[in-house]
This record gives sequence, structure tokens and C-alpha cells, in this order.
Amino acid sequence: MTDQQAHTENRYFNRELSWLFFNNRVLEEAKNPDVPLLERLRFLSISASNLDEFYMVRVAGIRTQILAGMTAPSFDGLTPREQLSKIAKRAGKITKAQASCWSNLKSLLQNENILVKSMEDLSENEGSTLRQMYEDTVLPILSPLAVDPAHPFPFISNLGFGVVISLKRPGQTDPLYTIIPVPAQTPRFIHIKAGKKKDVYVRVEDAIAHYAQDLLPEFDVMDCGYFRITRDSDIAVDEDAEDLVEHFEFLLKKRRRGRVIRLEMNADITPDLEDFLIEGFECWNEDIQKSHSMLGMEALSELITSHRRHLLFPPFKARFPERIRDFDGDCFAAVAAKDILVHHPYEEFDVVVQFLMQAAQDPDVVAIKQTLYRTSDDSPIVKALIEAAERGKNVTALVELKARFDEESNLRWARDLERAGAHVVYGFVGLKTHAKVSLVVRREGQKLKTYTHLGTGNYHAQNAKVYTDLALFTADPAMGRDVGKLFNYVTSYSKPKSMEKLVVAPTYLRPSLIELIEQEIAHAKAGKVANIWAKMNALVDTGIIDKLYEASQAGVQIDLVVRGICCLRPGIEGLSDNIRVKSIVGRFLEHSRIVCFGNGAALPNSLAKIYFSSADWMPRNLNRRIETFIPVEATTVRRQIMNQIMVANLNDETNSWDLLPNGKYVRQVPEDAENGFSAHAYFMKNPSLSGRGKSLKYSAPKDLDVQKRKKKIA
Repeated sequence: MTDQQAHTENRYFNRELSWLFFNNRVLEEAKNPDVPLLERLRFLSISASNLDEFYMVRVAGIRTQILAGMTAPSFDGLTPREQLSKIAKRAGKITKAQASCWSNLKSLLQNENILVKSMEDLSENEGSTLRQMYEDTVLPILSPLAVDPAHPFPFISNLGFGVVISLKRPGQTDPLYTIIPVPAQTPRFIHIKAGKKKDVYVRVEDAIAHYAQDLLPEFDVMDCGYFRITRDSDIAVDEDAEDLVEHFEFLLKKRRRGRVIRLEMNADITPDLEDFLIEGFECWNEDIQKSHSMLGMEALSELITSHRRHLLFPPFKARFPERIRDFDGDCFAAVAAKDILVHHPYEEFDVVVQFLMQAAQDPDVVAIKQTLYRTSDDSPIVKALIEAAERGKNVTALVELKARFDEESNLRWARDLERAGAHVVYGFVGLKTHAKVSLVVRREGQKLKTYTHLGTGNYHAQNAKVYTDLALFTADPAMGRDVGKLFNYVTSYSKPKSMEKLVVAPTYLRPSLIELIEQEIAHAKAGKVANIWAKMNALVDTGIIDKLYEASQAGVQIDLVVRGICCLRPGIEGLSDNIRVKSIVGRFLEHSRIVCFGNGAALPNSLAKIYFSSADWMPRNLNRRIETFIPVEATTVRRQIMNQIMVANLNDETNSWDLLPNGKYVRQVPEDAENGFSAHAYFMKNPSLSGRGKSLKYSAPKDLDVQKRKKKIA
């Protein structure tokens, strides 16, 4: 069998392995010499944090399948055991690469007088300073925990780490084992010398191990080791639960005690300490990883300091939409005049906050309806909703309790909103509400007028500084009616029989996508130019992938920008030779979802069908979530999305990776190394079309040469 035949028979890439390749692209940014040094350190930290979550959710889920005796293969043909085996090999390569990367970055940091030292490398003055800081800030919160018949093995929380010690009491031969957990709020590095000329750090676990004898004076310390654990953090919601809030409080407590699915240790740990940890955590059959490097590299972000600006990305200040300033800051007047599309993070999240604050304080606003999936700890959005409720406005907040790892904060916000007098609902038990929607109802004259915000990202002020997302503000009455129906659906189970413009999952989104792709197929078969451009975070759904394969075979030219997981195999002769896939990984996290259909002509064109969405093309988004798929009709917004955003993304060279038929990603190399086109740099310099105002000019990205790009990938 030829490689081509093998690719054709195996139509899909494995979901989990595709994600690991994505995380490898993140790690590659930590190796990229064109990225400032402390930002490279940030990428290394992110890759480690990503891998932690992958184990907490995805690996834990596969292990659960194995424990349940499940052997059915995934859509790519791998059984759970086969997936786990391949994951272990690929994850092992990533952790080794992370260790090598940290070793290199550590040397480069040293050249900048940012020193992470071992205890042996400290000068006498540094050692005495460290000892004092250790005794003042670390020692008081340490609790050495002996393990013997009278003292059971202690509970260590998820991602907890610590020092394990074997001790010997004078006159006794059997060792005593003790664990010193490092409290969760303890900084990972002790900063013993701070300044612009020199920063010196010591890892807290090194200090604890070094001073262990002082902590346990009645014993002789024999050996020390380091460990870190990852627990199963996925939770299964009982659809028959009588009280969803109470059920989630129970599930969150249960998750804290999830089984250990990964145990990390230092490579030179002694066999007896290793056996002690494996038995204590009951993880004989779980993933056990040994490292010559630092455990828990997500903590490396603690070394990023703001006073070394030359080692960070140049400062960037997001713009506030000038067109709102043209209306003296009146969001409603600006939106009533014409739709505005805000492009985060290049434009401020404050425009969303100002929209809701204005709604809260405007005496003519009678109602606000809002979905909350993820939001920040000190959320200005929730504060605006609380103020609106306290002013007597009718506030309805749909708080999604099933937003993974944000369940506790969402419960807290829900209680605060209820105390203020807002109507709080939690959506469906069996469906996750992932749509990002806000509806303001305002009395204008004798009528009620709606103002709608529809987004691809969460109402999270911090995420909006680094996530690229779209947020449409519109006063379109039909869109307002559709959004009203959507809220009625999630608050009362009243499924809308029809929508005028908005497409909603799980009922209508999949068939709508299929129909739109089939229309392009029909154009191709009729001899017309047929084009699809799409941008998303993940492409996993095999039904959609198969329809894209069918479109490719019919002659539809398809360009996909898929940041993360992509299970579609591009460039296979006779199957997907008209499909190109690229991934953009850079300064900002690509998060917006966009799709453009040529509608009988080459993209970009004035007749194209353009949509943006809260949904990736994954089974969970299309089948098990409330999602929105928003048609774009306003002329300026259409140009902004198609001619500005999508053209820039497809032109990007400096942040882009091309997906090959064999599953490997190859970094694009600009023909002009000094002037390679960066979508991120372009958007930082150029205002978006719909928010530019009267005084700002628009500079279009360079023309898209699809044929040239096709040759480069080949």
C-alpha cells in the first residue's frame, strides 16, 4: 500500500494527537529567536499549562474508557489503549523538548542578569538573604506530614507538588517517610535579589529540601525527592439532578479528590521514594513521568517582570472605536446609525463594558438580557448587570455552570446577581450554553428598540487583551427579535419555530452549514468559481469534514485557518487536493470563528455569504451546545471581515504553519525575511473598518495570491 492510499483510507487525524501537535507549535514560539526573551518564557509556561489541562480532561477521559472496558475505536480507528500509548510517546517528546527549551532560556536569561540559581551556586550573601526570606515567608506555612500506620498518606490537591523525604531516627533501621506539601498560594520562586541590573531566584522546593534537616531536627535526612500530581478533573453532570446548583457544588468537591492520572518526579529520585509515592497516590498503572528539569513549568511565568521592557513585546494600546467617539461616546446612537464590529484585542473591551454600563444607567433602558460563560474575577460586566438590577431594570442573566474550571466563579456571580434582584437561569442540564449574546431593550418614543451584542469570545476583560475575537453591535430589529427568541428558549425551553436571520445550534447550525457547503458544490458543478474561507479554533466533526471532502472533489477551493485541532487531512489527491489548512500561533491567541462562501464567484466578492460564530466545527458545538451563527449584512462590516480580517489571516507569513497530508506542520518562511507579512502586526497598526470614524483612513492588507500560496505549500 502506498502512502497516498494509506492517507486516503485513513480519512482523519486523531483528535488527541492533533491537539498535541498544536501544543508543540506553542512550544516552538518559546524557541523562536524572533520572539522577545521573556515572551518566549511565557510561551513555554503556556505549553506546560496546556499539557496539564490536556491530562486533567482528555487523558483522564480516555483512562475512564479503559477502566470501563471500552474498546470501540475513535473515528480515526484507534482504540482507547492505542490512543493512550501514542499520547504517552508524543507527550514524552514534548516534555523533553520543554526541558531542553528551559535549559536554553535559562542560559539566555543569565546573559540578561536574570539568574535562577541552585543552592550550591549562591554566594555567601545570597545564601544568608535566602535563609532569612525562607524563614520569614516560607517556613511558617510548611507542614511536614509523616506517613506511618498512625498517619495516613496525605491528600494533595490537583497540580499540587512538594518534597518527599526519607528519614532515619537514631537507633532505628526502618526509614520514616515524610511529605512536605508546598501550599498552593506559595510563589514558586524566592526572589532574593531584585533590580534592573540583576535578579536572582531560587526555586522554593530547592530551599525546602536544603533546609529540611532544620525542619525535622530529631531525624537524619537520608534522601529527598520532588513530586507533582495531576488529577482527573472532568465532571459528569447528572441530567436527573433535582437542584443543578447543589449538584454542581457536590461535583466540584468530588473533582478535588479525582484520581491521580499523572505523577511527575525528579529523574534522580531514589527507588524507595519512587515506590512510596506510587503506592501512596495509588497510581501504579497511571502515567509516571521523570524529569531532569523543573516540574510544573507553568510557574515559569513568575519570572516575567515588567521592569525589563526590552525583553517583552513592544507595548500595544488597544483602540477605542472612533465612530463611537463621533457620537460623543453614546453607544446607542452610534449603533443605531450603523452596525459596528469590534475586533479584540486590537480594539478595547471597554466598548463592551461601556455599552452595558450605559444601558444600566440609561433611564430609557427597560431590560437587559445577558449570557455569561466565562468572565473575569473582578468582572465589570457583572457589576454593570448588578447596577442595572439595583436600578430596577429587568435583568436576566444566563449563567453557564458547565464552563469547565469556571464553575465556582460562575456560582459566585450567580448568587451576587440574584441578591441584586436579577433573574438568574442556568440554561439546560443536557446542553451547554456557549453563545455570547447581550440584548438591551430601550424605550424610544412610543416603541421599544433592541440593541444586540453578538460575539465569538467570552465576556472576560483579561482574555480580551490577548484573544482575537469579534463583537458585533447592531440595532437590526430582526436580529433583536431572533435574540429575544434565543433567550426565551434558554429560559423557558420554548424552542423557536423559526428565526429570521440568526442560526442557532444544536437545532439549525449543522444543517445550515451543510446547505451552504452544498451550494458551493452546486456552483462548482455548474462551472462557476466556488470558494470557501473559514477560520476557527478546531475542526473535528467528521460529518462536516466529509462534506468538505465532497466539496473539494467537486472543485471547490477551500482555505482553512485552524489554530488548534484539525482532524481533516488536506492535500490528498482525489480526496482533499483542493483544501489548504494553516494554523496561526503568535502574540495573540486566534479565537474568532469566521466562514465566507464565494456564492458563485472568487473570494473576496460583494455577493459572498459571510458569517461569524461562537462555535467551532466540533460534535460538541454542533450537537450539545447552544451556539450562534451570525450572518453579516452591513456593507462595512462585510468588508471588514472578508477583505480585511480573512485576507490578512490567509496572507500571514510570520505566524503561520501549513498542515501537510501526513499530519506534520511546517512553519511558513517569508520570502522577504525582514518584511514578512504578520496579521497581528497589521491589525495593531490599522483601525478596523466599521469603527474607524470619520477621521481615520483605512489601509488594506496586500492582495491575496491564492495560487502563489498553493505552490508554497506544495
